[in-house]
Amino acid sequence: MSATETMEPNKAVAEVNRNLYPLIEPYSTGFLKVSNIHTIYWEQSGNPSGHPAVFLHGGPGGGTTPSNRRFFNPEFYRIILFDQRGAGKSTPHACLEENTTWDLVSDIEKLREHLEVPEWQVFGGSWGSTLALAYSQSHPEKVTGIVLRDIFLLRKKELDWFYEGGAAAIYPDAWEMFHDHIPEDERQCFISAYSKRLNSDDLETQYAAARLWTTWEMMTAHLLPNEENIKRGVDDKFSLAFARIENHYFVNKGFFPNDSFLLDNIDKIRHIHTVIVQGRYDMCCPMMSAWDLHILKAH
Repeated sequence: MSATETMEPNKAVAEVNRNLYPLIEPYSTGFLKVSNIHTIYWEQSGNPSGHPAVFLHGGPGGGTTPSNRRFFNPEFYRIILFDQRGAGKSTPHACLEENTTWDLVSDIEKLREHLEVPEWQVFGGSWGSTLALAYSQSHPEKVTGIVLRDIFLLRKKELDWFYEGGAAAIYPDAWEMFHDHIPEDERQCFISAYSKRLNSDDLETQYAAARLWTTWEMMTAHLLPNEENIKRGVDDKFSLAFARIENHYFVNKGFFPNDSFLLDNIDKIRHIHTVIVQGRYDMCCPMMSAWDLHILKAH
């Protein structure tokens, strides 16, 4: 398409989606006990003899969906998906105990060994890109390549952009509901204010906060509104895990020792071929993070 051509919105969506592979079903599924508390769901699809690729979902707390399989050529890849601790089909649902970035990194290794995968490609988007970097920096010898989309490095400036008013300038209608749920005297930090409610002893208080936390993200996650995703905000089972786990990680700054940890350790994966895919108008994962990663990875 030339720079002077225009595209109808519906046609644009079709053009974007046309390169996704057809939906396929898993050829094997199972559960792996990774701690005394947690058991994670996993599945494999595509070519059993193909190049292994592990998909790391977003959130944290988002879980996998069948459409995640569509990123991969099923004739070439052995596609491995799993639900991180407390998310999706993993149990116990929405559990925060023993649920840190480093627990998840350990789980990925346990799953690789369980499935007898010598090495694999790591694919992650949004929080999945955070986890992909953390895992790859911890186990670079097990990674054949890295594919990242919607880069999120879990730095303070990224959280401030999304939860302290930056994205609100673009989506004031969606922000109003999220903002108004918190009393004026607690609005100095929305992440902390929602944490108080998401960890309340009253389940209805948790649900109310979870619906709003999740809806805010789902309303801002797509350039064109995605009604199916927005509806997930009122799905109490999904939103409780999504909001509680995501907020838990953000309150704890990703369980990283410092704000620039993933960038500081880029030398550990500099030799690994990495592809970055980023939307310039991404509200949840602003372009600055992809750019910062690109600059460091390229030099």
